[in-house]
Order: sequence, then structure tokens, then C-alpha cells
Amino acid sequence: MCEGDPVNQNWEDRVAAAWASFDDYPTERAHEFRALIDALVDELPDDSPLGPFEQACAWDSTGHSDKAAPLYREALAGGLGEVSGYKSRRARIQLASSLRNIGQAEEGVRLLTPELDGPSDELDDAVRACLALCLSSLGRDREGLSLVLGALAPHLPRYQRSMANYARALVEPVEP
Repeated sequence: MCEGDPVNQNWEDRVAAAWASFDDYPTERAHEFRALIDALVDELPDDSPLGPFEQACAWDSTGHSDKAAPLYREALAGGLGEVSGYKSRRARIQLASSLRNIGQAEEGVRLLTPELDGPSDELDDAVRACLALCLSSLGRDREGLSLVLGALAPHLPRYQRSMANYARALVEPVEP
């Protein structure tokens, strides 16, 4: 990024600092936190997908999934993946969670299922956890539990193979 580019490391650092202060804003001051994010977004070009992404995160984190979902969609449609693959993946995870919260869990499942086969990163477990919640909201608890156990298994000090096998057995057909 160029020094004159509004999206530079300084801007990213200030966004990170704002998020680090999130717990300083109790529920009754949530609007102040969103205003802080809005002020940072105002520094961006109008067509930057980072703006709606950060605003979606702020709405989502302050309990307004209904306001967050359209902003996540706007960020993704506006090319967030071209700006940051990592933030694009976060947006898909968070959009799926918001969709579940507003009664659209099936869309959340459609959004996250391809992520299971995508490139692996530190968000893999979050994908599985959110997808499991969406599946559970649809009454597909065994599939959700399978995902969660599969995500947990590698982190266990023992029993990794057993838990991974149990996770698979929850969704694979039983042999006669």
C-alpha cells in the first residue's frame, strides 16, 4: 500500500485498537463503539469493502445480526476477498452466524459448507463451530456434533484418533 493510501498499516492498527477497546463499551454505550468504527470507515474510499465489513462486525458484536447481515453481503460482493482473503473468510463465518441468529440457518449452511474444503487456516475450527450451530438450528444435531468433535480432536492431549473416528461415525452410514 502507498503512504497516501487510506488503507495502510496505521489504519489497520487503529481499527485493531478500536476492537481491543470493545469491552470498554457496555451495552448502553454500544452506539459509541459503532460511532468509533464509523469514524474509521469514513476515512476509506466509498467503494472499499473494508467499510461495510468493519461496520457489519460492529453491528454484529453489539447484538444486531439483522443490521450486520446486509453489510457482510455488501463487503463480500464488493470484493473483500480481493483485499483480504482472511477478512473475507471471517465475513463468511460471521455472516453465517448472523443468518442463523435471524432464522436463516439454511443459508448459513450453504455459505459455510464450501469452506470445509477450502484452504486451511486458523479459522478452520470457527468454520466448523459456526456450521455446527447452523446445522443444529436446522435439527441436524448429529452432523453438527460430528463437526465439533472433529474440530476438537486434534487439540486433545490424548484420544485424538478415537474422537476423530467417533466424529465420522456420527454421520457415516452404519455397516450391516
